Amino acid sequence: MSDDAGGPGEPPRRLLGRAGQQPRAGLTGVSRSIFVLEHAQDVITVVVGVVLVLLSAVLLISGIADFVHTVSVQKILSATSVINGATSLLDEVLLVLILIEIVHTVVLSLQSHQLLAQPFIVVGLVAVIRKILFVLSGEMQLSTSVLALLIAMLAVFIIGLIAINRFERPPAPDLPPRQ
Repeated sequence: MSDDAGGPGEPPRRLLGRAGQQPRAGLTGVSRSIFVLEHAQDVITVVVGVVLVLLSAVLLISGIADFVHTVSVQKILSATSVINGATSLLDEVLLVLILIEIVHTVVLSLQSHQLLAQPFIVVGLVAVIRKILFVLSGEMQLSTSVLALLIAMLAVFIIGLIAINRFERPPAPDLPPRQ
């Protein structure tokens, strides 16, 4: 099936349509505008992805440097300095993991041109786990009700992830056009 439609003697018209829907006849100017907007969106999304990767690298290097500095501040290696350094490094690494999961979401968005729920649930899950680990490490004190809320959020994210994996239909494969 071609992109142009028109009867004999009529000028060709561009066909517009959404994924999974029958294309409709449209104006050439409108289809060009849609093309420009889609590609502008893709360019901005790529720039955001690159910035997130660079930020992740900076955070990871900074976290490792902070860990080495925290552990080596004292002349004698102590359990306290290692625990403080490890806690800080774990927090940084989990933040980097969140950023990389967001980059993964950006890549999936670019590939499918759809907003997928599963990567966002994974980002939320990692963020809640990060907060719980930070609380359990003793770095932050929270009330019992806030900790219960974090645990409830963890359960909701896990249930949501299971539900999406079970009930979400896989995207239809790209089939060649019929002749």
